[in-house]
Amino acid sequence: MMQRYYTRACNFYYGNQSKILVNKKKSIPLHQIKEISFDHIEIITRKYRKKISINEIKNLKKTLNKKINLDIKKIKSKKKNFSNLNFNKIPNILGVLNITPDSFSDGGKFNTKKKGLKRAFDLLNCGADLIDVGGESTRPGSKAISENQEWNRIKKIINLLSKKVPLSLDTRKSNIMEKGIQLGIKLINDVSGLSYDSKTLKVLKKYKIPFIIQHSQGNPDNMQKKPKYKNELLDIYDFFEDKIKLLRSKGINHNNIILDPGIGFGKNLKHNMSLIRGISIFHSLGFPI
Repeated sequence: MMQRYYTRACNFYYGNQSKILVNKKKSIPLHQIKEISFDHIEIITRKYRKKISINEIKNLKKTLNKKINLDIKKIKSKKKNFSNLNFNKIPNILGVLNITPDSFSDGGKFNTKKKGLKRAFDLLNCGADLIDVGGESTRPGSKAISENQEWNRIKKIINLLSKKVPLSLDTRKSNIMEKGIQLGIKLINDVSGLSYDSKTLKVLKKYKIPFIIQHSQGNPDNMQKKPKYKNELLDIYDFFEDKIKLLRSKGINHNNIILDPGIGFGKNLKHNMSLIRGISIFHSLGFPI
C-alpha cells in the first residue's frame, strides 16, 4: 500500500507582520486573508512527521511535491461567504442557544421563550455572527429524546427569531432539519456527522442548505467510554475526506460546508489536545473549520 501524506500549515503570522511577509512572498495567506499566513508546513504520515519551510517544497521528490502543492492550493483558496458568516475574517463567532433542561454548559438557563429570546439578542450584541439553536442535549451520557419533544422545545423560538436573527439548527434528525429550514434556518449543524438519520442527506440535497460536518465517535450516551484511535488527527482527517466523497456521490456538490473535528465528542483529554494543537491540518481539505 502506498504511503499516505498529509499537509499541515504551521508557523503562522498575524496582523501587520503577516501582511508584510505575504507582500514579500515570504509567507502564504490562509484563505487569501493577508492578515493570517504561514511559512512552514508539516508533512505527516502514519509513521513520521517532518517540518519544512515553504521554500524547501521545490526540493521534494516529484510526486510528493505535486501532492503538497495541491494541498497548499486548497489551504490558500478564498472561501465563499454563506449563512451570515464572513470568511474574509477570522474567526467567525457562533453563539449557542440551548433550549434544553440538561445541556452541559447552560442546561435550563434559557429554556423558556422569554429567556431564549433575550439570550439570542444578548449573543448578537456580544458579536455572534450566527445563533445555533438546539433542543436536544448531546452532552456525554445524555439519552436521545423523541422528535416531537425536540421540535416542541424549539419551534416557537425559531419562528420568532428567524426573521430577525441568522440561525443555525443543532439537530441529528432529518424531519426537524426540514421543518427548521422551512422556517428560515440558514445552516444545519449535525453533531453525528450526518450519520444518525439516514434521510439527512436527502434533506440537505433537496434544500441545498449549508451545513457543518462534525466528527464524533459513538453516540452521546457511550462516546466517552474509552474512546480509541490509531492516530486521532489522521483518523478524523480521513473521516472528513470520506464524508465529502459520499456527499459528492449523492449529488451534494456545493462547497457551503464547515468541518468540525468535534472536540470532546468521543475523545479523551489527550485526543482533544492533539486535535487543538494540530487543527490546521484540516485546512488542506479546503473548507472552513
